[in-house]
Amino acid sequence: MIALEAIEKSYLVGGLPLQVLDQVSLRVDSGEFIALIGRSGSGKSSLLNIIGCLDHPSAGRYFLNGHNVSGLADNELAALRNRHIGFIFQNFNLIPRCSALKNIEKPLIYRGIKPTERRRLALAMLAKVGLSDRAEHLPSQLSGGQQQRVAIARALVTDPSLIIADEPTGSLDSATGGEIMRLLRALNHEGRTIVLVTHDQTLAAHADRVIELADGRITA
Repeated sequence: MIALEAIEKSYLVGGLPLQVLDQVSLRVDSGEFIALIGRSGSGKSSLLNIIGCLDHPSAGRYFLNGHNVSGLADNELAALRNRHIGFIFQNFNLIPRCSALKNIEKPLIYRGIKPTERRRLALAMLAKVGLSDRAEHLPSQLSGGQQQRVAIARALVTDPSLIIADEPTGSLDSATGGEIMRLLRALNHEGRTIVLVTHDQTLAAHADRVIELADGRITA
């Protein structure tokens, strides 16, 4: 599903190139659950952005579902994300003024789905994460764990094959974080590919395979 070939990423800092990824090659099979770990500055965020089609590599090739996406234009990457990738973030990234239901519907608006169908799909995802009774609640009326469940429902509503979870339990207590990890594992058992980004070895142990980054290179 995911194949990275000699990926490099550099930025200009003070007029000088700063290399953050150096010859990274990685394969992730469909239905696999992997964890990317590394300290701050290891390059894991830059690698995540490339895997999630949020950024382009400076060199190398990235194949997603057999297609080389390295040279796609920004609008083409956006369409690819909307079709195939669901994102879960540490800070939930919910829209404060919108209900749980409306937050989940947002990705479907970009697909041009009609309102009645959007509502049906969003309600189904709320039921999937156990929050059917919170459909009209604003994010401020939900606990941290409930907000993350809404965020997971939003990630799932477009039926993506790839879920990218960036520190998904970082803002939660350990008990609630454990619930979220069990939910991610259940999604993996449905056949979805999961890429978990974390600095926590305990969380990484939930994955089938752990990939460690240091100084822009895969070290383990």
